[in-house]
Amino acid sequence: MWFRAISLALVFWGSGIYLAQGRVLLDAHNCYPSGEWWADRIDRALSTGTPLAIEQDLAWYVDHRTGRSWSVLSHSASATGSEPAMKAYFFERIRPIVEKALKEGNRRDWPLITLNLDLKTEEPEHLKAIWNLLAEYQDWITTAPRASNIHTMASLNIRPLLVLTGESNAQKAVFYDQVAIGDPLLVFGATPTHNDDAGAPPSILAPEPADNYHRWWNNPWRVVELEEPSAAGDWSAQDEKRLNELVRYAHERGFWIRFYTLDGESSAEESDHGWFHSYNFGSIDAARARWRAAIRAGVDFVAVDQYEEFAKELHGTSDSR
Repeated sequence: MWFRAISLALVFWGSGIYLAQGRVLLDAHNCYPSGEWWADRIDRALSTGTPLAIEQDLAWYVDHRTGRSWSVLSHSASATGSEPAMKAYFFERIRPIVEKALKEGNRRDWPLITLNLDLKTEEPEHLKAIWNLLAEYQDWITTAPRASNIHTMASLNIRPLLVLTGESNAQKAVFYDQVAIGDPLLVFGATPTHNDDAGAPPSILAPEPADNYHRWWNNPWRVVELEEPSAAGDWSAQDEKRLNELVRYAHERGFWIRFYTLDGESSAEESDHGWFHSYNFGSIDAARARWRAAIRAGVDFVAVDQYEEFAKELHGTSDSR
């Protein structure tokens, strides 16, 4: 039987440092509408069950007529202002799930939902607006106190929601540096990476260990297979060895690890669903081979656009078995 996602494992580092490792999650890629299309993506993602991760891309929109500005869900930095906001689309949509979890108090599978923020623009006012929105929902969010030394990893206060963001210094400045010592961190950044040489050893790609703010490692799939998906060919023993090496290194350094994005459909279906050719391995079987490898390896977050199909694979209910 293929490896299956297991319940939350408690991994302690040093003096009681808690990390949520030992489970594999669907990471619902680009989980927001695009124009008038695909407004049901979050419902589709949540229908696969929890725990899972949900990606939300954000851009800062400025209305030059009125002078108003706000954060919107958009894959493009050039937003129109007609896009939904994350508060209504994401936070209020998951409210019943989170409130039920808090009422029941069963922490076994917490965090139930990981919010993965992909920021398309990083204006200081945008970052501050995101921080203020997270603060509104602080009682839902997994936090850690900010220490005086970033290398002092504080234990996490596990709640139903975990929030992750990117590796930029602009984000760190608002989400970590400007937080008072002792106050809770509401979002955790990705470790800085050096992916120019995608085939380099893991120690070159991500040289720093985890710290109090940088707690995850975000990777394009090309660090596993150097070829573009359309030219990747069959999954090989060498590919599997490389994937296992990356995952093992991440966990030894204290990180959750994420890979993006693994799809497999014909070009016609790809465009029908708003997916990207650069992530498409060309067939569901080619994608499945890589999904199964990621599950076996213990990848924490596997980003896909085919939410339901990956969930079936993860939970052992795929028709292909």
